[in-house]
Amino acid sequence: MAFLCKTKAGRVLMLFSALVLLGSCRTVQFYSQAALGQWEMLRKARPIDEVIADPKSSAELKRKLRLVHELRAFAKEHLHLPSDKPFQDYTDLGRQHVVWVVYAAPEFSVEAKEWWYPLVGSLKYRGFFKEADAKAESERLKAQELDVFVGGVDAYSTLGFFADPILNTFLRRSDAELAELIFHELTHVRVFVGSDTDFNEALATAVGEHGVRAWLQHRGEAKALREYDQHLAKDREIIDLLLRTRAELKTAYANEPNKRAAKTRCFAAMQTDYASIKQRWTGDSRYDRFFAVPMNNARLNTVATYYDQVPKFEKLLKDCGYDLERFFSQVEQMK
Repeated sequence: MAFLCKTKAGRVLMLFSALVLLGSCRTVQFYSQAALGQWEMLRKARPIDEVIADPKSSAELKRKLRLVHELRAFAKEHLHLPSDKPFQDYTDLGRQHVVWVVYAAPEFSVEAKEWWYPLVGSLKYRGFFKEADAKAESERLKAQELDVFVGGVDAYSTLGFFADPILNTFLRRSDAELAELIFHELTHVRVFVGSDTDFNEALATAVGEHGVRAWLQHRGEAKALREYDQHLAKDREIIDLLLRTRAELKTAYANEPNKRAAKTRCFAAMQTDYASIKQRWTGDSRYDRFFAVPMNNARLNTVATYYDQVPKFEKLLKDCGYDLERFFSQVEQMK
């Protein structure tokens, strides 16, 4: 066992063996699929340089993987992020998403359901490597009269426990979006607070977005930077609408006797406000698919998790003069 634990397979086996001791059959099933999913990513991993040298690799794949090398170097030198271990390998999972994540909340509350995990504490989501497993969990939670949302996720981090590979699911993004994702995930490796999903995701979001701006400035890509900022400005307008809706729901659930009617009213107002925003944007329809999916408390919480605390970290970045080492020193004191 001592020798096996020095290998990737051994670390997965060691982790799974410990988790199996935790309890119920459902718990064992959950951690079993998690260990197998992690092992699949590591088993299929190939060094990025080997993939780049492979004549069977497409020109676009080679370009994106060279860009990953550049982004890792920039993250280490300019953002003070730990990039030596993660993202040195590439894994093609042959599917659109790496995991499917389940979020849940009571029917008349915006307080998210939490699940407890070893090492990281309580988190506001449950991840599955197979969509069918996520949907089965979703149905179980719906039977408990909870609002539930299942979403496919492209990125996955073990917080430095393993040398996480770049996944094919990363590479459908634009260069700026890929940079943001990598800086986001590397922030989790540097700082992760157990049992505080909102803190972790907002911190990584703020650093990821700042990192893209700094990288594009470093490259001298003024046009790309303007386009990125314009895209973020529209994102933030939509996010503000969703956070405002969530705040209105929270007040309504606490104060109105007919909570179902209040819920219907708040979500209808949200759709009306989105239509007004879209009209002001001269018909920009990029968010139509998002608003076409039925909204509920759990789905709103996915936005709050990533963005509710972002202004706090953006202010701290500015107060630190965008000195990332000083910034992370201050963040460490906030934990």
